[in-house]
Amino acid sequence: MSHTDSDSLIKEVSSTVRQLADIHTDDRSLTTLCPQGLPSLQNVKEIITLLWKLMFPELFIERTSIVSKLEYRIGITTERLFELLQQEIAIGLSCRGKGERSISDNNPEAHDLSVKIIGFLPELKRMLYTDIHSIMRKDPAAGNEVEIILCYPSVKAMLHHRFAHLIFTMNIPYLPRIISELAHSQTGIDIHPGASIGEYFAIDHGTGVVVGETCVIGNNVTLYQGVTLGAKSFRYDEEGVPMNVPRHPIIEDNVIIYSNASVLGRITIGHDTIVGGNVWVTDSVPPYSRIVQSGIRTESFTNGAGI
Repeated sequence: MSHTDSDSLIKEVSSTVRQLADIHTDDRSLTTLCPQGLPSLQNVKEIITLLWKLMFPELFIERTSIVSKLEYRIGITTERLFELLQQEIAIGLSCRGKGERSISDNNPEAHDLSVKIIGFLPELKRMLYTDIHSIMRKDPAAGNEVEIILCYPSVKAMLHHRFAHLIFTMNIPYLPRIISELAHSQTGIDIHPGASIGEYFAIDHGTGVVVGETCVIGNNVTLYQGVTLGAKSFRYDEEGVPMNVPRHPIIEDNVIIYSNASVLGRITIGHDTIVGGNVWVTDSVPPYSRIVQSGIRTESFTNGAGI
């Protein structure tokens, strides 16, 4: 490289660096949105790994015939989970408001929220097993509980979601969405952590399922691949910013929604309803409804004539 070329490269790089350093949003540096730093993706992934171990210790914690030894390993795993939760929640809290909160290990709010989460783990496990049992009852291809835990994306999505939903209710920024998006990237199932989902929830296959933030889903609900529970439209404030108001469906108990159906808007699908595949639902329906496509027309063509 000649001296002239070198000078040109240095000049171009210097200009690029200055321009990149000036990038901001709404007249604020991005660092002002979370001045104490961001949650660690590596730590969040470890939190999820620890959750798998605690939810299903027989499968994911070192096998032993001594019950006390298993309880000891569960205890060690729980301590590590608490440590990571306290650290990441403290960072999340620092992103709430103006960042005046401390991210030290002595942050009392992060400590108390982490204790609350640890106390919720038995309930999380109970709810996950209702989801597993629902799949067992509804899918003849499911061999046993172990196969479902190891192989079914629905279980992974719901472990992430039920955990993320709890953190979401604590008003901790970023962390719930990170947890949800980890499941989304691995399963193709996109459930916003704000969605409220009851017991015995099953997703068959799962690819392309979308559940919006303000969805309320009852007990014993089944979704098939490609189902969208989304918003039909948005309300805007005086400044033209979308308002975060209830805008997604309410799905009552014992509802089945088949593949590629779209249920949109703040409507209610009454209990014990079946929504057929590839339908578009934008109005509430009463309990015990059957929503299907209109009848198809069958025609024959010869060598493509008439197409």
